[in-house]
Amino acid sequence: MKKKQGFKLTPSGYFQNGGVDVMAFSDFYPEGHQSGVCVIMHGNRAATNGDIRFEPTPGQWQPVPKQLGREVDEAENTIKTTLAYPDPARHLSGFNPMIYPDFEFNYSVAVKGEGASVAVTVDLDRPVPEKYIGKLCFNLELFPGALFGKPWIMDGKQGIFPRQPNGPILQMPPNHPHTADLALPEAKADKDRLLGEGYSPIAADDIIAEPYAVGRRLTIRPDDPYNRITIETAGAGLKLYDGRLNHNNGWFVVSEAIPAGAAEGAVKWTITPDVAEDWLYVPVIQTSQIGYHPAQPKTAVIELDGRDNRREKPALYKITESGAELVLSDGGLEWGRFLRYNYLKFDFTGIREEGLYKVKYGASESSVFRIAADIYDRGVWQPVLEYFLPVQMCHMRVNEKYRVWHGLCHDDDARMAPVNHIHFDGYAQGPSTLTKYKPGDAVPGLNIGGWHDAGDFDLRVESQAGEAYILSMAYEAFNVYYDATAIDQRGRVTEIHQPDGKNDILQQIEHGVLSVAGAYRALGRLYRGIICGNLRQYVLLGDSAAMTDGIKGGGDDRWVFTEDNPPRELMTAAHLAASSRALKGFNDTLSAQALEIARELYEVTRADGDQAKTAKIHAAAELLLSTGERGYKNFLLSETGFIIENIDELGWVAARADKAVDAAGFTGAVRGALPALKERLDRLGAETPYGMPYRPRIWGAGWDIQRFGVRYYFLHRAYPDIFGPEMIFDALNFILGCHPGSNNVSFASGVGAKSATAGYGLNRADWSYIPGGVISGTALIRPDFPELLEFPYLWQQTEYVLGGGSSNYMFLVLAAQRILKEGK
Repeated sequence: MKKKQGFKLTPSGYFQNGGVDVMAFSDFYPEGHQSGVCVIMHGNRAATNGDIRFEPTPGQWQPVPKQLGREVDEAENTIKTTLAYPDPARHLSGFNPMIYPDFEFNYSVAVKGEGASVAVTVDLDRPVPEKYIGKLCFNLELFPGALFGKPWIMDGKQGIFPRQPNGPILQMPPNHPHTADLALPEAKADKDRLLGEGYSPIAADDIIAEPYAVGRRLTIRPDDPYNRITIETAGAGLKLYDGRLNHNNGWFVVSEAIPAGAAEGAVKWTITPDVAEDWLYVPVIQTSQIGYHPAQPKTAVIELDGRDNRREKPALYKITESGAELVLSDGGLEWGRFLRYNYLKFDFTGIREEGLYKVKYGASESSVFRIAADIYDRGVWQPVLEYFLPVQMCHMRVNEKYRVWHGLCHDDDARMAPVNHIHFDGYAQGPSTLTKYKPGDAVPGLNIGGWHDAGDFDLRVESQAGEAYILSMAYEAFNVYYDATAIDQRGRVTEIHQPDGKNDILQQIEHGVLSVAGAYRALGRLYRGIICGNLRQYVLLGDSAAMTDGIKGGGDDRWVFTEDNPPRELMTAAHLAASSRALKGFNDTLSAQALEIARELYEVTRADGDQAKTAKIHAAAELLLSTGERGYKNFLLSETGFIIENIDELGWVAARADKAVDAAGFTGAVRGALPALKERLDRLGAETPYGMPYRPRIWGAGWDIQRFGVRYYFLHRAYPDIFGPEMIFDALNFILGCHPGSNNVSFASGVGAKSATAGYGLNRADWSYIPGGVISGTALIRPDFPELLEFPYLWQQTEYVLGGGSSNYMFLVLAAQRILKEGK
């Protein structure tokens, strides 16, 4: 039996004791439950956000501090972080609508390894004013998804963590900083104006659940040595709260109020996680959750504890009617270390016989998957068109036989946004509306087309035009025809699983362009976006038709924002130019409008700076493909040098336009720059066991990888002698389950043996999903812990988006299908 080492700082900058890690402010993303003191218990994040907050159960828009510094002292086995309230960048810029409490102070959180425990000490630079006594707290949040039905003990009192939050409910005292004016701007004139426009604050923080227990010693999961944590305080007492009662996306919270008169040593906790002796991370076998075409590369990635020196032989088994038969076994390829894990790779590309298979490594097994020539032919890319895009359609009622996904929504779109206003979701209207409309005016022509983005139902121009663009590229590249949906634009009804004799992909392109073109014709320019005006609407869960009353001109109508943004306007010109080609012969009027708008944006938009010039080159390429006109060709030729200098960003655009440019000098210059690009991509791809460029970050990297795969396809298609197809398959397999972390589901909901079935979409309150939606995917808990929780409220891990999520995934599947069928 190994002797317990106690919690010691590692070179990675956190405490480790066997299979338990304690991090201290390695991350700083408190709104996303990813900050402060964090405890990872035997491969699972159990607690996080250990920090001072102004509420015991804070929500997404509550005040957060600014991190000033972080010192790691290995000699003292201590991490000390200094912070301050307020954070001007978050709370005084207008982005966050919260009135900040009028108490400014600095403080520190010191975490010290002390044998089997870590000691947490909080020092303030001044005592808490009387008005905030009992409100300013030190909190530690507990992940609810792992605790439902599990026990706790507090000073002899016992309880079970419930699946739903339960009362009684306490009313916050009237001097609580957020009771009266939650989410309202500080200036009275702004309050009056917004209230007159139907602004409605959320009344979530004037209530709180009565704590389940109060005491000085709390043990979480006393029944399970792999998840047992004990928290003790030297202060007045801990309180165990259910943060979900006033915020659906809340967590369980252990909280202690900062006592009156306290400054130095205001909070002193001892956290003791149980450490299971000799525990090692169970090997995870990562494969595509759907399987493989016989002719494609096939590699399983096996993820191992970084401390595990044992090696088994990976083995491939074929599943037959009589059981499992060994097909292939070898030692695998020792890849090395990535993040905190070691990796093996098991290549079974040579197995081409069709059938059901699984990979085994010791006691671990993969999901069962197929090897079959028709692997991508049904239920893989099709759910994007069959479910996800129809469900996301705005300004429609969406039915699926007996089910109504949502009613006719936002038929009252939209009113002109107020000037000099920064919206809480980042939209900013300057001193002018940039149109003939005044703030508050009803703008006609906006209640048609478009898809809801993620779970907040807004329409961003880059999401709408971008989605139509990706669909248009897929239609052109792969001649997609699929009809499983009836879309009635006049009646504003969509019927899932009711063919209407029309190509679904063209109907969806039409739906996106209707929104962008209709708004342009109404406003005389692009919209920045359309979004609700208040937080109560913004946090809506469920039927989007409940957001407004559908009667134009009311106080609940959504707002339309405009902006002067040349890069975005030129990017939209590129998107519309491509969409005009797809719509030709399907909706000729809309096709002509899209092309006209693209031309106008290209001509009138200034291209100052590299970002705008990059977008203008993209627009010129798509306009050349749409019109064949020499002016666009000449512009591309004149910018050959810039394209070569920025080949990483523009190489795929040049690949799309190369044949249309039809100039030997242009082709030669582009070709000359591409080997160096391929070398860079290969070098980046070799940094991970997943074969293509992948840099983990707080937000799931799945969307980046899909976008990379789509762009890479055009490089492969135009220059197959330089760019082989391997990275396309690697990108697709990553999305389908071959990605880091223990939760190796397919990011595409409803696709594969195991997939993400708790997605951040309109039905997230039901812990459900939208088939064909592709989540953001595995995120990084800094510095080295990959995580994909089964939890529908973490947007950085499980969110669906428009303009590059599901449609890029669909494109990748179609690209793989085309490459395999052509034998390229």
